[in-house]
Amino acid sequence: MHRWVALLALCVVGPASAWAEPLVGDKPQPVDEVFLPDPPGVKAETFVDNLDTPWSLVFLPDGRGLVSERPGRIRIIEHGHALPLTQVESVQSGEGGLLGLAVHPRFPAAPYIYAMHTLSDGSGVTNRIVRLVFDGQSARFDRVILAGIPGGHVHNGGRIAFGPDGYLYIGTGETFHAELAQDMKSLGGKVLRITDEGAIPGDNPFPGSPIYTLGNRNVEGLAWDPATGQLFESEHGPSGEFGLHAWDEINVIRAGGNYGWPRVVGAAHKPEYVDPIVAWPGSSVPPGGIAFWKGDLYVPSLRSQALIRIHVEKQGETWRADGIYRWFAFNHNDGRFGRLRAAVVGPDSALYVLTSNRDGRGEPRPGDDRILRITNVPVGGGAR
Repeated sequence: MHRWVALLALCVVGPASAWAEPLVGDKPQPVDEVFLPDPPGVKAETFVDNLDTPWSLVFLPDGRGLVSERPGRIRIIEHGHALPLTQVESVQSGEGGLLGLAVHPRFPAAPYIYAMHTLSDGSGVTNRIVRLVFDGQSARFDRVILAGIPGGHVHNGGRIAFGPDGYLYIGTGETFHAELAQDMKSLGGKVLRITDEGAIPGDNPFPGSPIYTLGNRNVEGLAWDPATGQLFESEHGPSGEFGLHAWDEINVIRAGGNYGWPRVVGAAHKPEYVDPIVAWPGSSVPPGGIAFWKGDLYVPSLRSQALIRIHVEKQGETWRADGIYRWFAFNHNDGRFGRLRAAVVGPDSALYVLTSNRDGRGEPRPGDDRILRITNVPVGGGAR
């Protein structure tokens, strides 16, 4: 373990004092939502079924997939079957367990798979990033890449992904201790950025720190716009804290940005904070792992049980959302496929979406949990 990782792990602290009630802003912009239980021209079919709380799906250069299950299993998907690959020791409690996966951008020349998981450290739970060596048929533990990420019953974050710059980005949660999101001694409630070996990039916004942004509540989605290389992020808003409900967010990520939690929610229009481009007041989404597909941003939602399609557009230096459509949803909490955890574009250019009905908060259906394969995105009539 790098020396700086050990030092940062010692600095992770519990709640010291609560912030005052946050400043509640407004919606970033008025955007009407359209519900499409059966989007015209869209085909959704089961790709893999009978999974146990899948959390992350990644694809290898040869077209095979790897899926993580929160109890600690990684399965390899070949010819439509999810076969056991390896086990990563994980504490599955509440929202913890085996979470995000990432494939080294130079795989198989660099034969590494990365995983974020929750484990017990003797005094409680914590999260860390580990690296596995994968030879194409079997995987074994290689080393710890980053330790000292706060863990808890809820708000563990968990999404990890390599960016176009070759660095590993990590979304973390504040474990329901809101003040950690503003604490620069804590890795909780942040987006982190490290090298593939766990070192700190020299151009990180806070010298000597893996912290890339702060003030994030519970990061579950990271996705880069293929056209511009801009990083977008999804996070869960408050549900009961300070008497607030919802305010789930989609954010444009800027190096060194402070996204406000728990000091502000919504669009505060204050220069010291970065406002979301989409926020849902009074309508709990909350969003999972996001993906760009055929020009639009797709946001799987858990409680509202929909695949949300958002058209985002850059106008000068500002990003805007000018259309939001909820697919497969009849209302705010009744969808065809139940809770949706993550979306990823496959090597066949289809969109793959993971359900999350066995996570303790859903109602499992026959064959759950599953991976859906979605094709035939319409060019009109609900596209934007």
